[in-house]
Amino acid sequence: MSGDAACPCGSGRGYAECCGPLHAGAPALTAEALMRSRFSAFARGDAAYLTASWHPSTQPAEVDLDADVVWRRLQIVDTVAGGPDDAEGVVEFRASYRAPDGAGLLHERSRFTRVDGRWVYVDGDVS
Repeated sequence: MSGDAACPCGSGRGYAECCGPLHAGAPALTAEALMRSRFSAFARGDAAYLTASWHPSTQPAEVDLDADVVWRRLQIVDTVAGGPDDAEGVVEFRASYRAPDGAGLLHERSRFTRVDGRWVYVDGDVS
């Protein structure tokens, strides 16, 4: 994906100005920004970023991405806190995807917190 292509997170901005800097190591300013960057990482197959943006207490030993799953669209449903001055936040989202057996939708209410000043994904409730 070129830097001027649309960001997979659906923000309407280019990847180079949206999730690209976060994938390169810049901190997310909000929990929603981290959520968007994680969706983009799934869409781009960036397991290293997903691991790095996961809370140490809930981080899996490895992130195994299915190359046959294509993440299509992210819709932010709700956010609770998670702003630049908050310590914790919640982001509810719907992510559509296509797998070999057809289209699907992941609906999750994710929890985020800060570790050493950086937003990280803790866990989520899938419905």
